[in-house]
Amino acid sequence: MRLAAYEPDIALNVGAMLRLCAGFDLGFDVIEPCGFPFSIKAVRRSAMDYAELVDIRRHTSWTAFQSARAEATDSGRLVLLTTRGARSYLDLEYQSGDVLLVGRESAGVPEHVHEAVDARVVIPMAPGARSLNVAMAAAVVTAEARRQLNVQ
Repeated sequence: MRLAAYEPDIALNVGAMLRLCAGFDLGFDVIEPCGFPFSIKAVRRSAMDYAELVDIRRHTSWTAFQSARAEATDSGRLVLLTTRGARSYLDLEYQSGDVLLVGRESAGVPEHVHEAVDARVVIPMAPGARSLNVAMAAAVVTAEARRQLNVQ
């Protein structure tokens, strides 16, 4: 399983997601451009030294990311975490090859990305709440996927 961030805006969130990936043994894909110059130094404050434990793959664009996925032999479904999802994240049967995709903090993902994914899931929120921070949302869904897959 991998976690992917589409054009992230905030270095601290990427750092938190890298730490999540290290703790749960996930690979991480960053789909550029980012809202900051992407580097390990830029995310060090929140990732600490955990980034060194993660298989990080940088993609210069959505097209480059999709090309890399098409060429990979182990690429599974692309699962988008979105407030526009029709299905609760609890109702999806996760697979070990899934790539969990989070959007930009400021804008989510564009329509062509919505159309390209295999599944769209939403984390149900209390009335009046719009969404969780992307790193928190990634942690919630990753924990459920690991629970389902019985990953210790």
